[in-house]
Amino acid sequence: MSAKVDFKKEIEAYRARRGRFDLVEVPPLQYLMVDGHGDPNTSAEFTAAVEALYQIAYGLKFTSKRDLGRDYTVMPLEGLWRADDQASFTSSRDKSAWHWTLMIMQPEWIDHEMFTDAVEKASTKNPDVGGVRLETLDERLCAQTLHVGSYDDEAPVLARMHDEFIPAHGLQLTGTHHEIYFSDPRRGDPEKRRTLLRQPVRPIS
Repeated sequence: MSAKVDFKKEIEAYRARRGRFDLVEVPPLQYLMVDGHGDPNTSAEFTAAVEALYQIAYGLKFTSKRDLGRDYTVMPLEGLWRADDQASFTSSRDKSAWHWTLMIMQPEWIDHEMFTDAVEKASTKNPDVGGVRLETLDERLCAQTLHVGSYDDEAPVLARMHDEFIPAHGLQLTGTHHEIYFSDPRRGDPEKRRTLLRQPVRPIS
């Protein structure tokens, strides 16, 4: 049995500092993913998606440990967030207009055969796991920072990232707004939540 791996400590892109923005190169990583739409605070679809992701994630972890002798810490929940109007994330903060993809990062040795087996086993108890897929995300150059506090307090941080830091470095937004939830969004003091905020960027052409 190899040592238990915590990828939050192994992958540099999972480290960010509060109060400053950094540019990082994010390697291609594979994730369990599931898509949805609407306000995450009121959507039953969002709750079901979180439960389905964790059910598959823990099933894969146990299979990896049992069959491959490779153990690891299940990674935190992550989300890609989109809207037709970027103001939905900043000035208007209209959560009903948000489209989301929830994700949990997977080790490179988790293959599609293992994933398919995990979904088949989990589907006997939870039919929602059928919406989960295994896919690689290649973000490359990104701006990111650590936000501590309520999710509703992210707007001014994102505004500074989008309107000041990124243009000041000769860059423009590309890809999709990405959040990594180091604190469980379902419990705990909202003012102490730790969330990595990430935005893929590219040089202004």
